[in-house]
Amino acid sequence: MEQPGRRASPPTSPPPPRRSAPRPYLGPAPTKHDKRNPFNATVLENIQIVGRHSTKETRHVELDLGGSGLTYQPGDSLGFAATNDPRVVEELLETTGLSPDTSVTVKNEPLPLADALAGKFEITIGSPRFIEQWANLTGAKELEDLTAPEAAAARVKFLYEHHIVDIIRCFPVAGVEAESLLAGLRPLQPRLYSLASSQALVGDEAHLTVAPVRYELHGTARGGVATTQIADRLDMGSTIPVYVQENPHFRLPADDVPIIMVGPGTGVAPFRAFLQEREARAAAGRSWLFFGERNFRSDFLYQVEWQEWLDEGVLSRLDVAFSRDASSKTYVQHRMREQSRNLFAWLEEGAHFYVCGDEKAMARDVHEALIGIVEHEGGRSREAAEDYIGNLTAEHRYQRDVY
Repeated sequence: MEQPGRRASPPTSPPPPRRSAPRPYLGPAPTKHDKRNPFNATVLENIQIVGRHSTKETRHVELDLGGSGLTYQPGDSLGFAATNDPRVVEELLETTGLSPDTSVTVKNEPLPLADALAGKFEITIGSPRFIEQWANLTGAKELEDLTAPEAAAARVKFLYEHHIVDIIRCFPVAGVEAESLLAGLRPLQPRLYSLASSQALVGDEAHLTVAPVRYELHGTARGGVATTQIADRLDMGSTIPVYVQENPHFRLPADDVPIIMVGPGTGVAPFRAFLQEREARAAAGRSWLFFGERNFRSDFLYQVEWQEWLDEGVLSRLDVAFSRDASSKTYVQHRMREQSRNLFAWLEEGAHFYVCGDEKAMARDVHEALIGIVEHEGGRSREAAEDYIGNLTAEHRYQRDVY
């Protein structure tokens, strides 16, 4: 069994989530629950899993699916119908001067404007559609200029720096009608989160790992629609409408096949599900996890569970990277390069390679590191190394769940 040289001492962070006995499966529900008909799951747990001095906020959430008939596999996601922060709804109504009780019709359904803004439309981040609609209403040249095809870069920058309420404040419309406001808004879409659990081990539960998005814009605290709802408005015992989104392109191989998992931050969620599944199945295949976060003592998510799996042999190897613990930042791709010989050997022995997390930076850097490892350890040209990685993808041995 391969294990890292550094065995971590317990951090000053909250105790890990319980690994409870499975909740009994109650059989299929008479009504199928899906994206159009989500199930109201009860919140069993919603706790911080980072230490007191962490510079980040990460939560572990457990939901009760009992009686829903919902089933999932490791690698799948849980979708839920998010609702907007009541404070954002109130701010938008106040800025436009519209009454919350104004009756509007959304998809042939009459309802108060406040309810429509709360649950039917995206009211935080603007869109080209909103800029065009508000330009038509105001006649503002700055907005009209941003609608031009050649203004794509300027439009992206403007939307990054201005939420919908900011645009309305900059370009007010006296006596705007509710229908005119709604005409520029996009439908509120469900949010998807990688499941951090295996039903083979937790039964009728679904676990999530969520990092709330919070930031300041124009002197006002802002946040992600769904992540702040989970963090601030989902108490134990409350319910949330959920459904399962299958992900057939992110699946475990046969029990005897080695796996390499790269999941920094909340990207580690599906790999917790992978290892729960392999524990439940007593799988013989080796497993290797690369995990990264900011600080070892406060941000080592699920540390105790990884160490238990190492002791039990469910997890064969663990390599970690904590970017803020030294003057030079170390990330998961650096750990991969340090272990390039062993990593390439695992690939040559048939290992499947998985990546979950940020697409724009992390996943791209990991991909480049993987190509470099194949190039160096395999004695291949850059083109041949890319072909090697392409073959892994074609054989479903290189799978990514990135966002």
